[in-house]
Amino acid sequence: MDQVELHHGAATDVGRVRQVNEDAYLAEPPVFVVADGMGGHEGGDVASAIVVEEFARLAATGYDPHRGAEAVTDTLDRCADRIAEYAAAQRAAGVARGRSAGTTAVVALLVEDDHGAAWLLANLGDSRIYRYADGRLVQVSVDHSLVQELVDAGQLDPDEAATHPERNVITRALGDASGARPDFFELPVAGAERLLLCSDGVSGMVDDVGLATILGACADPEDAAERLVAAAVEAGGEDNATAVVVDVVGGMP
Repeated sequence: MDQVELHHGAATDVGRVRQVNEDAYLAEPPVFVVADGMGGHEGGDVASAIVVEEFARLAATGYDPHRGAEAVTDTLDRCADRIAEYAAAQRAAGVARGRSAGTTAVVALLVEDDHGAAWLLANLGDSRIYRYADGRLVQVSVDHSLVQELVDAGQLDPDEAATHPERNVITRALGDASGARPDFFELPVAGAERLLLCSDGVSGMVDDVGLATILGACADPEDAAERLVAAAVEAGGEDNATAVVVDVVGGMP
């Protein structure tokens, strides 16, 4: 894993509607995160910041590359505990307003399996992870959302999901009372030369064709991230928009 060379870029924007950017991201190789906070100012922005802080600690201290899922799960558990403590303190102080603090999270980190270096990917909520390779964009993560459940149950056409009135209702997140667990996915690095992690402020404003076009046109991951966020804002900027783009440029088997 030490021989894998990564290039990355990241960008975020508050958008045209929101007053506070509740998104947060981390790009500290070999750990990458996007978190989309919920609950309003002094809620969602704190929750997403907690996620970034905890995963920054993981990146700094290191982890066993053969036990990546355990490292991610433990880190998310610490995030959930801190978010719950913060929400309880807000309630006790009488300053909690509206929804409790919560956040989505998508995570990518390098691990090792029997075949060599691989990406371990995790998600909670409707932020997304895509891979881009050979000119094709593929969504790897599966949204934890009401509309995705309706699609999976055959009750909603996938083409209608983007405009469904309850498309922003998520079914798993850090900070909810269910103790929701993440879904994990693993990809060999050779099959995912470029990863995109983004909040729904990007994927909800720019369709897959648009995402693929930008990722294919920008060789530099920083340029790609900035153009993705700019495209989301230009399309209406209805939410905070955040993108992290990671390229594997060397050391692939």
